[in-house]
Amino acid sequence: MTALAMHWPAEALWEAVVPQLPGFSIEVLPSIDSTNTELMRRARAGLCDPTLLVAEQQTAGRGRLGRAWQSDVGASLMMSLGLPLAPADWSGLSLAVGVSVAESLQPVLPPAGEGQPPRVGLKWPNDLWTTGDRKLGGILVETASFVAPQDASPDAPRAGAAPRYVVVGIGINVSPRSGEGMSMPPASLQEVQPGLTAPEALLRIVPPLVAMLQAFEGYGFSPMQARFAQRDILQGRAVTLSDGQAGTAHGVGEDGALLVQTASGMQAITSSEISVRPSPALPS
Repeated sequence: MTALAMHWPAEALWEAVVPQLPGFSIEVLPSIDSTNTELMRRARAGLCDPTLLVAEQQTAGRGRLGRAWQSDVGASLMMSLGLPLAPADWSGLSLAVGVSVAESLQPVLPPAGEGQPPRVGLKWPNDLWTTGDRKLGGILVETASFVAPQDASPDAPRAGAAPRYVVVGIGINVSPRSGEGMSMPPASLQEVQPGLTAPEALLRIVPPLVAMLQAFEGYGFSPMQARFAQRDILQGRAVTLSDGQAGTAHGVGEDGALLVQTASGMQAITSSEISVRPSPALPS
């Protein structure tokens, strides 16, 4: 474990996680190109132990579809969690990660019927949004298929489900930032909970995330479908897809596919190459 000037809670995190995840380690680095890239490099070199990598600054951070994730020291939480995983079905993993992170940052939702949106909502497939259609953070899940099975015995509980090394990258704006040059205005954790720091947010997020990933390995996304729906900011809204289709979002299926009613019928959107943009919310 490595602790740096920002007083990251490495020891507390390690104590909370290692009983769930033997061999778990934590590294905090002052600067790196990308935490996801680094853990994928290590996996390709055969280093596939459970690892949490936190960076105070990224010089080449990546988001979905290759978008850059810019950051200044202390302004963002940038972390990647890597571990071997062997779910029967990988569908919906980024959505499940989003549910876990959102629930850690806002455990209690406004009472149903009061018309208040969640302060931490979810935009399919891997963004954290808050009020005003503003992006709070993003999730980037990558897998390496070259991890050797850890249990090759004929009695292995998931025979045929060879593990991969999965890297779950999470980037969250902690402090307000300029939206210049961005297609969507940014938000920050200071709006969700004033005074919350990146180290405090990390301590909230990681232990439940590890537990969720282990549950996902056994049960997939389906048990989290209803929890995603509680925070789904696209539900019932007009959306435009990057492939030219337009329609109305109707939540997600048990496999995490976005359901969109279009002129040609209900479409189940699964491609990670399709971008979804909501139309402006109608006044109530």
